[in-house]
Amino acid sequence: MTQDPLFVLAILAATMGMFLWGRWRHDMVAAGALLACVVGGLVAPDAAFAGFGHPAVITVACVLVLSRALQTSGAVDALSRRLLPSGAGLAASLAALVAMGALLSGFMNNVGAMALLMPVAMQLAARLELPPGRVLMPLAFGTILGGMTTLIGTPPNLIVSGFRAQQGAGAFGMFDFAPIGLAVALAGGLFIVLLGWRLVPAREKASTEGFETGAYVTEVRVGRESKAAGMFLREIEARLDDAGAQVIGLVRNEVRMTAPQSGRKVHAGDILVIEADVEALPEVLSGLGLELEEAGSSNEDEQAGSAAATADAEGDEARAVQPASAKKGKKQADGRDEEAPPEAARDSDKPSPDNEIVLMELVVRPEASLINRSARDLALRTRYGLNLLAVSREGTRAKARLRTLKLKAGDLLLMQGPVEALNEFAADHGCVPLAERELWIPDRRKAWTAGVIMAAAVAAAALGLLPAAIAFALGVLASMALRTVALRSVYESIDWPVIVLLAALIPVAGAMEASGAASLVARVLLEDVARGNAVVALATLLIVTMFLSDVMNNAATAAVMCPIAIGTANALGASADPFLMAVAIGASCAFLTPIGHQNNTLILGPGGLRFGDYWRLGLPLEVLVAAVAIPMLLLVWPLHG
Repeated sequence: MTQDPLFVLAILAATMGMFLWGRWRHDMVAAGALLACVVGGLVAPDAAFAGFGHPAVITVACVLVLSRALQTSGAVDALSRRLLPSGAGLAASLAALVAMGALLSGFMNNVGAMALLMPVAMQLAARLELPPGRVLMPLAFGTILGGMTTLIGTPPNLIVSGFRAQQGAGAFGMFDFAPIGLAVALAGGLFIVLLGWRLVPAREKASTEGFETGAYVTEVRVGRESKAAGMFLREIEARLDDAGAQVIGLVRNEVRMTAPQSGRKVHAGDILVIEADVEALPEVLSGLGLELEEAGSSNEDEQAGSAAATADAEGDEARAVQPASAKKGKKQADGRDEEAPPEAARDSDKPSPDNEIVLMELVVRPEASLINRSARDLALRTRYGLNLLAVSREGTRAKARLRTLKLKAGDLLLMQGPVEALNEFAADHGCVPLAERELWIPDRRKAWTAGVIMAAAVAAAALGLLPAAIAFALGVLASMALRTVALRSVYESIDWPVIVLLAALIPVAGAMEASGAASLVARVLLEDVARGNAVVALATLLIVTMFLSDVMNNAATAAVMCPIAIGTANALGASADPFLMAVAIGASCAFLTPIGHQNNTLILGPGGLRFGDYWRLGLPLEVLVAAVAIPMLLLVWPLHG
């Protein structure tokens, strides 16, 4: 026996200890483990960073981008309304989510199932006012459990089936895994939904937001296809209550009613004046099929207002704030040059690739030049190509229409437009941009496009048409080309510490396998613990496989443990089938760490989780899996069949 296996095990033990201690960030610890293996000669220097090109790493990164596209386009809202029971409580909603994840994972790539449902889980966590990790971890574990039920549900099942075929016994069938897999998935799912989710630490996702803003007042138009058309106001108000929003006015035929009666029926073309927190705006819009009035209205009012702004007493100042990008236009009647609107205003519907349309919050400073002026006075669209979507004013409710509302010091403005134009407007008029928020407005067309792209990527991976990494990478490319995700948000969507963690530990796991450390651990435990008892050997094999799967890739774990399972069965004079099935179950049960399965890795950042958070739910779940799987193995696959 060489010293290499012991050296790898020492590095692995130190790495696990550092992860659990939590003193340093997980990507730093993983990078340290990788470099220790390189310096110790366990990983070749030219292969040290090969993990960054590993399909698992590419898949995780691409899934995060596609999930962002589903969320920002509004597809998640539509999906969650169809998949989850409307207005259901925590237990029913969580049960529906976990069951859907398990069902999908049985017939498609479980990473794809997780990618599809992860944004839905984030929305559910917000609705139930739960930390995102308490919904994401049950979903991740549910998708892992569901993968055990079929041959194609997870790579370890295919590997185990291949080893059985090599032994001349034939490959396992599509549903040979179902009796044990379904029992384990059902027991595990019930435990997660009824009790397990409470074991997940209540951590909030890290955020750059260090401020709270008041409720915004905005105007939304009821379209012909809107669910709100034909509803009574009281019905709409009941729907808005769930999002913490309320109707404070109604505009019909340009006449505003400040306190409309709840028995009034809403018609297509009406404008509702809504008061809502900025985070609730997407839910308000998508839930009833509403559209922001100022984002979709025509420029006629702005064009009318531009003349007034030019002739205003502050006309010189108004002309002074004309953007530098504005170009000279045609001659006016008096011989003066008429200033043409900037490119952003003339072609705001077709932003250049480097000038994405975004949402930004601005606060009006006391000395700002736009005080006592409205969006119409400022000619926001014709001069800057910007839309004023909503205004938050502490302590009072404005009675004027949004476009004619006179702005005051301290107002918070929710504005839409190109980044450069927004920054230019803020600098010209004395506004301060607040810290960047995750603000997005649902877009039905983009939602459909994002959904089709995700479905196509998942289908290509599930049907074996393309490897998962290639399928999801093509999905990201399509999302960028079709603008379902803003180009500037592509790299921001990726949780880079998680990517470094996974990429750094892949070579370490390879060193553990190549050095014989994994085989050493398995053989020692089987020889010293089992001592010739087939049932004990079966239980030990399952537990050892579970442990290795928590620190190695599950496919690599299955490949390492299958020869040991067959050898153990032969030595004991028993059938190899229950031992191979034990490897399949154990290799799929990676619940103790975020590195054992890609689905665990996916939720590390979005859930605000730490490395040591997984075992709190994962350990009792693995104990339950073992308690259910071992009797089922003996019942369905007899040792001496």
